[in-house]
Amino acid sequence: MTIVKAVRLALTEIADPSRAPAMRAYMKSEMPFLGVTAVPRRAALRQVFAEHPMESAPEWREAVLDLWREAEFREERYAAIELSGHRPYRSWQTLDTLPMYEEMVVTGAWWDLVDEIAVHRVGTLLRLYPDTMRSLMLKWARDPDLWRRRTAILCQNAFKERTDVRLLYACIEPSLSDIDFFARKAIGWALREYAKTDPGEVVRYVNHQRITGLSRREALRNVPTPPQPPA
Repeated sequence: MTIVKAVRLALTEIADPSRAPAMRAYMKSEMPFLGVTAVPRRAALRQVFAEHPMESAPEWREAVLDLWREAEFREERYAAIELSGHRPYRSWQTLDTLPMYEEMVVTGAWWDLVDEIAVHRVGTLLRLYPDTMRSLMLKWARDPDLWRRRTAILCQNAFKERTDVRLLYACIEPSLSDIDFFARKAIGWALREYAKTDPGEVVRYVNHQRITGLSRREALRNVPTPPQPPA
């Protein structure tokens, strides 16, 4: 049995169809849900992945994309994301994975699929290949596609004190005038994460750029007594 078939079978066996309509409605998903929540899904996938080891990076990438492209239910796309980050395959996180992640970002085109890839897959590549990835993120930050831009903004969210602040701001600034909710939310989230490391700098930047509304509220959510924007 292929890993794609094994994943489908495992998810079907633990599905609760009564949950599926509410899950689909919450996520505003065109793709239906099986009704599998996160904890049992991850446990089932760990077992499937252990029983179907990949022998090479190309085989692994092919399996991820088969799961992604052939998905009939949203949980199958979650499974593709889980497989893409499976710990035994960490050494295969190379620049060869970029086309795979870009496809998943652009065709996923929703926060529940894109954000994990942005923070924990593209972010990993940025950490491992900073020169190449920095240039790419600067390009994505100006891309017409919202989800490439969101990925560029969020890709350093787990970096903490290793954050390249100049890159962060360079990825944020092309979207400052964007009124789309997901662009505004991404700006605020990225700044909020960096504020855990340097709150004073985030306050300075938010005020300097006159960031308002959702992005400001998100950025300063955990900063004590955030100052009001200048008049």
